[in-house]
Amino acid sequence: MTDLVRLQRYLQGLITIGFKNTLLSLGLLGCGFLFGCTSLFSSATANMADNLAQAVLDNDDLATVEMGAPAHMLMIDGLIHGDPSNESLLRAGAALYTAYTMAFVEEKARAQKLIAKARAYGQRAVCVRRATACELQRMLFQDFQIAIAAMTIEDVPALFALGSAWSGWIQVNQDDLQAVAELSRVEAIMQRLVELNEDYRNGEAYIYLGVFATLVPPSLGGKPDVGRQYFERAIQLSEGKNLMAQVFYARHYARMMFDRKLHDRLLKEVIASDPKFPGYTLTNMLAQKQAAELLESADEFF
Repeated sequence: MTDLVRLQRYLQGLITIGFKNTLLSLGLLGCGFLFGCTSLFSSATANMADNLAQAVLDNDDLATVEMGAPAHMLMIDGLIHGDPSNESLLRAGAALYTAYTMAFVEEKARAQKLIAKARAYGQRAVCVRRATACELQRMLFQDFQIAIAAMTIEDVPALFALGSAWSGWIQVNQDDLQAVAELSRVEAIMQRLVELNEDYRNGEAYIYLGVFATLVPPSLGGKPDVGRQYFERAIQLSEGKNLMAQVFYARHYARMMFDRKLHDRLLKEVIASDPKFPGYTLTNMLAQKQAAELLESADEFF
């Protein structure tokens, strides 16, 4: 097996990350049932937006989300067209396009088109906050690092929107070595996020970092011990409510290290857990589905 093939194989594990990231922030999915949708972004209707977001996150039917998402993607496009410098809208657009693409789109050409829009929205959200960061994708890496280091805690939401969409873009374009090479930039973004606010989205950035550290075996530069610490920190910060952290821990670390005992324990814990936690139900339903699939293939893998 060549190094490239091995790397591409491990990159397959990224496919569900964008889905989980976005479901944690899709307060706009319920927006189509209301008139005057842009009012959701005003302080006067903040509670309503939160309630709508909670309703979606607590939905236990993936099919309902899949069917409803495209209409809201078009709605977000329209709102951004009318208010192109609205950071909240841009972040929502990046999140929604990432979620839909990574969860439901199998056709490669379509996935590439949709995830490119997600990344563009994320980049624009960062640019609205930081004029010096408008060219993050094109900067020399040294300049990129300087720009990321200048970010403050107020930049965290926009930076996370870009990082999660960028991660999905790499996954969709994993056959392109130039795209794969950009992993170092996404990793730098997630590292900066945990430096600024490790609790953001209940430590979700640590799941990314755990995956990045275990994308390849130690012989190719992977850092499984570091990855294990990241996954465990993600589980700790989410207080075990985000079952997807355990699924990635099993898929990326336990399988890489051929630790069948850890692998099966993590996945059985996921399956045995009650998936219905406020804000995590939909994600956890997907996590349980994936856990069952991983357990089913365990004998063949190990």
